[in-house]
Amino acid sequence: MTPLSKGILLCLFSQLLFGVLYLFSHWMKPLGGTDVFALRILTMAAGIWLMTLYSIGLPALGRFVRERLGTRRDRLLFAIGTANIGSQFWLFMWAPVNGEGVNVATGYFLFPLVMMLAGMLWLKERPNRLQLAALILAAAGVAHEIWTVRSFSWTTLWVCGMYPVYYLGRRKMNVPALQGLTLDLTLILPFAAAYLLWRHESLAVVWQEPRYWLLLPLLGLFSALAMSANLKSGQLLPVSLFGMLSYAEPALLFLAAVFVLHTPVADSAYITYGLIWTGLLLLCLNGWLAFRRPKEAV
Repeated sequence: MTPLSKGILLCLFSQLLFGVLYLFSHWMKPLGGTDVFALRILTMAAGIWLMTLYSIGLPALGRFVRERLGTRRDRLLFAIGTANIGSQFWLFMWAPVNGEGVNVATGYFLFPLVMMLAGMLWLKERPNRLQLAALILAAAGVAHEIWTVRSFSWTTLWVCGMYPVYYLGRRKMNVPALQGLTLDLTLILPFAAAYLLWRHESLAVVWQEPRYWLLLPLLGLFSALAMSANLKSGQLLPVSLFGMLSYAEPALLFLAAVFVLHTPVADSAYITYGLIWTGLLLLCLNGWLAFRRPKEAV
């Protein structure tokens, strides 16, 4: 199998696992979304630490902390990013069982478009015609939603507005993906553990129902596998192709929210989604052209 084929399979595998993880809050009822988030942090942290020790070792993680987080400013910026990604992990598990599944999926649809806008404003990147058209369509979809319902979901805004801040901040600090994620989870872990100790009745539910003895290991395993497969595919694939394949995740989240979680969707909202999805299709086309003609400015 060629590295390209392996990268494509790993990327699609990770997207499928992220889609399955979106349903765990539904499967683990009567536990609440925050309960599942805390349990996921515990199990995912264990899996990521095993990956880190196996792939790069503890000394490499120590060097990262000393060299990249040597100043108080760097540590503060990293901690702010950790709080951001922690809120995203929480929202991912809370939203499906609180009627916000579709809105969070929409946030993930908008994320690459907002990343492109941030690149234009912050990194002074110049979009081509397809990228600019995609951005205009997404803006039209958001404007239609605001005009129709006179509001826009805070969960959508939190995902598409704050996730780019995390990614761009980590890029600015030149934080390696695995080391950064390991440290993020390590810092979030005490808060998740404290919450579970405070919500001791949730732990009692877990101990009393045998189905959780299967669901909890699967929650940690799927989380670690999804992250590791995603990180590995990002190393094997061209950036444009990796970005294009990553659009499978929000599509799976949307389908899960509508057909499994039965989240209601207003008829007028499909105009909003249609405009945003059309913009994403243009980005996919742009990524495909960039992949086919890597030496040309697409």
